[in-house]
Amino acid sequence: MRSLLLPCFLVLFLVGGCYTKPVRHLASDAALIKPGQSTATDVLQYLGEPDGRREVGPGVVEYVYFEDRPGFLGGVPMVGRLSRSSGYEMIIITLEEDLVQHAKFRSFSKDDHRWMNDYTWEPIQ
Repeated sequence: MRSLLLPCFLVLFLVGGCYTKPVRHLASDAALIKPGQSTATDVLQYLGEPDGRREVGPGVVEYVYFEDRPGFLGGVPMVGRLSRSSGYEMIIITLEEDLVQHAKFRSFSKDDHRWMNDYTWEPIQ
């Protein structure tokens, strides 16, 4: 019985490592959206449901897509979800009357605000 326990455990461990969560690649997905040509249906087809949506004005809507970038060990099964994010990516799409007007891709690093620690702050007078 013990001789069977170890191989079963190893098989379960290895099969668990094969599980992958579907990943969005926002940088390449942003290239599929063409301002002035793509419609809201195209955006939903390529990117799926937005992570955020807001009405900017009459007939103008913004969709926001947001994705954390995995850290150093982010792609390692079982351990990856414990690693911290190295930053995040965002696409902001502006639709007017169901037609894409602007599509902006932005990438942020966790170190973007590190300058604030080294800056000499002076009081406002």
